[in-house]
Amino acid sequence: MQLTVNGNSLDIDAEPDMPLLWALRDIANIRGPKFGCGIAMCGACTVLVNGQPRRSCSLPIGDVDGEVTTVEGLADGDTLHAVQQAWIAEQVPQCGYCQSGQIMSAVALLEEVDNPSDEDIDNAMAGNLCRCGTYTQIRAAIKRAAGSKAGA
Repeated sequence: MQLTVNGNSLDIDAEPDMPLLWALRDIANIRGPKFGCGIAMCGACTVLVNGQPRRSCSLPIGDVDGEVTTVEGLADGDTLHAVQQAWIAEQVPQCGYCQSGQIMSAVALLEEVDNPSDEDIDNAMAGNLCRCGTYTQIRAAIKRAAGSKAGA
């Protein structure tokens, strides 16, 4: 089976019902998406498929139609994505476990809404759980990234 992940075509030797998360982690050795709950409720496994946030723990690879982007695919060479830069500037990560999923959901939000309100952010990020409770920093990072996109 062929998958396009972070701009690269990958041959995945697996059954079509294998969750994308396991194809990414165990076959393609892409470790950004994390296993959290296994039932698409926590968001730790979030990736973008054609720019839309999807829970890779419950998405069979046979149902993937299009480009998959993981947190590893956001940077442009040595330049981090605006959301990644904002995450660092706002000191969002504590344990870091949820961060790749949070970042991917934030990237998708900013592709849809240039200057998100608190309500926009809360709605877009509602399915991403953070055990450390860094929601205030997450909101600040999203607003910082939106501001840097506007200034670009």
